[in-house]
Amino acid sequence: MEIRQSIHSDHAKQLDTAGLRREFLVETIFVPGEISMTYSHIDRIVIGGIMPTQHSLAFDAALGKTFGVSYFLERRELGLINIGGTALIEVDGQHFEIGNEEALYVGMGAREVRFASANPDQPAKLYYNSAPAHASYPTRAITQSETVTSTLGDQLTGNLRTIRKFLVPDVLPTCQLSMGMTRLAPGNLWNSMPCHTHERRMEVYFYFDVAPDAAVFHFMGKPQETRHLLVHNEQAVISPSWSIHSGVATQAYTFIWGMIGENQVFDDMDHIAVTDLR
Repeated sequence: MEIRQSIHSDHAKQLDTAGLRREFLVETIFVPGEISMTYSHIDRIVIGGIMPTQHSLAFDAALGKTFGVSYFLERRELGLINIGGTALIEVDGQHFEIGNEEALYVGMGAREVRFASANPDQPAKLYYNSAPAHASYPTRAITQSETVTSTLGDQLTGNLRTIRKFLVPDVLPTCQLSMGMTRLAPGNLWNSMPCHTHERRMEVYFYFDVAPDAAVFHFMGKPQETRHLLVHNEQAVISPSWSIHSGVATQAYTFIWGMIGENQVFDDMDHIAVTDLR
């Protein structure tokens, strides 16, 4: 497990390119036959990828000791969105089949969680976020038809996009974790512009469907002290609550967003005019 410490905004603006990438960019999410894990001190979020191939995978029993509990999800909830082949997931004897671009929420207290691919030649790729939890809610699969879906932006401004909200209060109860997926329409390049911050929540962006010869310029930092990270396919950016989080790419792409913090109100944002950015 990789550990990332919290970074003050005054510190972040002094970092060079290598420093920004070291603190905020997670370059490797999926490794065939493994579970990756990055633990951020920012609101104690855990992010990573699960990619079972020939054999099933499960969270290491030793993780409990790492987190000061008996097992990983004793005091945590978990959300997963599959961007690969069909996944077969067992949660304390319950069996779930999670298809491409479908999600699974696992409530606090789940002890035995195991992941397999229905077809090892087309492995599942489960991107996950985990947050500290205070109550146990039912484990549940979420299909695309069950999401809250909306279209935002405009072709003229290059930000026409479809947002699918998988883990939000209108779909199912969670303690604090929210997750969803945003897909840019062909020919559109910008996300979350005009940008915003939300002092009450941190966020992680996981970019995928990025062509091998393409890249995303992810903008971060205080509104008057902006920086950027160059992001490639299947990489993630940790975004503190003080930072903007917006991006533009050389081609259209898709990203999964995950948020944890004080509230789950999706529209609770502090908007920033483009003219005020520096």
